[in-house]
Amino acid sequence: MSQIDSAARTTARILMEIEAVLFRPDDPFTFTSGRKSPVYVDCRKIIAFPRARARLMDLLLEKVQDSAGHERFDVVAGGETAGIPFAAWIAERAGLPMIYVRKKPKGFGRNAQIEGSFKDGDRVLLIEDLATDGGSKMIFVDALRAAGAECAHTAVIFHYGIFPEGLQKLTDAGVALHALCTWWDALAVAEEAGYLTSEGIKSVRAFLEDPDGWSKKNSGEGA
Repeated sequence: MSQIDSAARTTARILMEIEAVLFRPDDPFTFTSGRKSPVYVDCRKIIAFPRARARLMDLLLEKVQDSAGHERFDVVAGGETAGIPFAAWIAERAGLPMIYVRKKPKGFGRNAQIEGSFKDGDRVLLIEDLATDGGSKMIFVDALRAAGAECAHTAVIFHYGIFPEGLQKLTDAGVALHALCTWWDALAVAEEAGYLTSEGIKSVRAFLEDPDGWSKKNSGEGA
């Protein structure tokens, strides 16, 4: 049995069941960057499965509260656009107000980048669906801080877990990342369930260890 916690295992199983996580080592996905990948995750699918999303939101809030504390936040923020529904469900469970943050000011009217209401110094929990290299998180964190809020925590359902420079970027900015599941967790569950052949497991593991090298070997772009 792989050494992953029960929340990560449950999350991985749910994501594979609803086909939000896919493994395709023999027919790699091609991203807009040109990168080839044997794995793909689309957490937006979660919104279409009420029972699955309820379980995941319960797990995510528990993860944050266990790590950061039960009275650590004043407001929950969703990152445009994928984070907004998840932030709403987390805010409801936590009994907290919700706001959402745009990637950039909307360019008309009040030219707002943050929608909703909060006070200077409010402690904000930023919610998004997933984290790759941490870039989008810092856009939202910087906007919240510039508007007078404190933001030292962000939570996601899925964290790629293969780009250490992204996690370091958040750490350097004083932001803790809370995630339910990584690609390493998903691969462990796939292996346990016989979801992939031994060759498939080997190929996915090679990608996770060296995404750029794997992509180039499979006729894709690197970093």
